[in-house]
Amino acid sequence: MATVTLGKTGITTDKNGFGALPIQRISDEEAVYLLKKAYDNGMTYFDTARWYSDSEHKIGLAFAGMRDKIYIATKTGAADAEGFWKDLETSLSNLQTDYIDVYQFHNPAFCPRPGGEDGLYDAILKAKEQGKIRHIGITNHRLAVAHEAVDSGLYVTLQFPFSYLATEKDMELVEKCRQADMGFVAMKALSGGLITNSAAAYAYLAQYENVLPIWGVQKESELDEFLSYIGNPPVMTEELEAVIRHDREELLGDFCRGCGYCMPCPAGIEINTCARMSLLLRRSPSANLLNEEGQEKMKKVEGCIHCNQCKSKCPYGLDTPALLQKNLEDYKKVLAGEVQV
Repeated sequence: MATVTLGKTGITTDKNGFGALPIQRISDEEAVYLLKKAYDNGMTYFDTARWYSDSEHKIGLAFAGMRDKIYIATKTGAADAEGFWKDLETSLSNLQTDYIDVYQFHNPAFCPRPGGEDGLYDAILKAKEQGKIRHIGITNHRLAVAHEAVDSGLYVTLQFPFSYLATEKDMELVEKCRQADMGFVAMKALSGGLITNSAAAYAYLAQYENVLPIWGVQKESELDEFLSYIGNPPVMTEELEAVIRHDREELLGDFCRGCGYCMPCPAGIEINTCARMSLLLRRSPSANLLNEEGQEKMKKVEGCIHCNQCKSKCPYGLDTPALLQKNLEDYKKVLAGEVQV
């Protein structure tokens, strides 16, 4: 079984973390079943967030009475100390625990520090002193903030998007965390669903000894796929290298990662779907994307008011309105049969 140790935390876990964002979309019963099956088959690291509606509640239901057997990471998106304490107490209650293993600031636009006017770092430090959290982490989508967090020495884990579509700058960040003995948690290891070969995704990330990928799980079939890698981890082969080369050629560049930080849209556009519709059509079953519901979603792009809010909020610096228009034009061609997918 391949394991990873998250830097100075000393947390050692199987190299398959459970990303609990998707379980907010299923029932309590279904979620508890998946979570318990994950633990029974070797997964011990479960990542959630206050923003993931009832995800924390479901983890609490699944693991009540067995707290010492798992690691729980959750997040706060609070903007100030008052919001921080409210989030923390809510999380502790939902998770049915009196402590959280890794408590993370959730994609802040800046790196919280001691003495800041927001009071966030001072609050999280006090919570650690009280024993309510064990380790202080941060998540982000912005390279500048991520580097500042590593350089600050204030955080023991960084959660950042990382997959085989990573750029050289992303790889440099991973190495920087390794040298700083800082745990690196890889979110979006399947790049928001654009990577469809999980064996290639696993084999690529397995090359980085300090990286813990967290896989978003909603269905038992998805869980089974990752559980199979615990006893039989994929290794890099010529075949998988070819898959990665092909995907990098097709996907590297200005594409929407589907992170959703551009949302909500004042015109009601589901940006994190519509801005990558062309890729989704070609990399997943297209029938559900071309049905009446899919057409209604894409039609809303025509109502874009060009307020540029999405563009200003994109952590990847994408020209989102232009990307939406490009995807709409391609979608219309596919509908008309002018382009095959």
